[in-house]
Amino acid sequence: MKRHSHFVLIAALTGFCLHALAGPGEPGHSHGEGETPFQGANAPKRFADGSVYLPKIAQRQLGIRTALVQEGEFPRTIELSAKVINNPNYGGRVQAMITGRITPPPKGFPVPGQLVKQGDLLAYVTPEIGPANTRSLAESRLKRLQALSDTVPRKVLEEAQAALANEELRAPVSGMVATTGVVSGQVVEARQLIFEIVNPNKFMVEAVTYEPSVVDNIGSANLSIGDQIIPLKLQGAAKRLREQALPITFLADDEGLSQLAIGQVLRVYVQTKQTIKGFRIPTSAVVRDGSNQSVVWVKEGPQLFRPITVTPEPLNGSNSLVQGLHENDRVASKSASLLNQIR
Repeated sequence: MKRHSHFVLIAALTGFCLHALAGPGEPGHSHGEGETPFQGANAPKRFADGSVYLPKIAQRQLGIRTALVQEGEFPRTIELSAKVINNPNYGGRVQAMITGRITPPPKGFPVPGQLVKQGDLLAYVTPEIGPANTRSLAESRLKRLQALSDTVPRKVLEEAQAALANEELRAPVSGMVATTGVVSGQVVEARQLIFEIVNPNKFMVEAVTYEPSVVDNIGSANLSIGDQIIPLKLQGAAKRLREQALPITFLADDEGLSQLAIGQVLRVYVQTKQTIKGFRIPTSAVVRDGSNQSVVWVKEGPQLFRPITVTPEPLNGSNSLVQGLHENDRVASKSASLLNQIR
């Protein structure tokens, strides 16, 4: 019995010594303090075929979102350069008719962004009559004529009064003051622009095309501001080229253009009457790879994305049309550029 107990004690000691001599365990099996099991397995990485392994936690950190592609037949779209212009029926300009010194009205000059009503007094222009001191002579002449008003013709008296009268600059329409470039005491020239008044709710969009045949092929149009798509209504096209381009005028159906400014450059998307088959995807899903080619990242598994080379065509500013995808494919629609940088 005693001999059997010795054998058990020796076996236990031998096992302890062998474990001590073996040292630390293999990588991935040590659970010492400060070590993370399978640390390398959860890191994002790109494989030799170009696909990317992206764990769920990394997807959440990068803000990756996916969208389901939509297969169908869509209008062929043309992208045109455009800018915001003032509506001539709802805006106006205030110009001086005479050369003189400008002075503010009792309430002061209006400032840009201030609302005014039609007929509001905006400024005075005091005419400057000839060389120095000639205004005093004109004032003396007017006083003399007024004293002799019973003997001088009324026409002569009115001409003398008009020569000294201040010109009143009033708002031609109701709206918002867009520009002003004068200060009190400034000398202005005749026909000089003093104020410009606009109505932001009635802004128009002027696009230009170098192919006049596009006008007869317009089905609809829109512009994109951030995530907002604003429909446009065709007003007409000019019959005279301007710098070899044909201006086309659009009007928004709502007040969506009020957040823009006159002269702001835009991109107008004109949907033609022809259609094309393909897959509609968010424009944000299209990124450039290392070869400067357009690609989209298709989600092939919960943590696997594969790049597909595409040739995008615009649809409405927020969406694009591509070929080469399949029904029920999901593409990275948000933070696709970050996914594209994983190496």
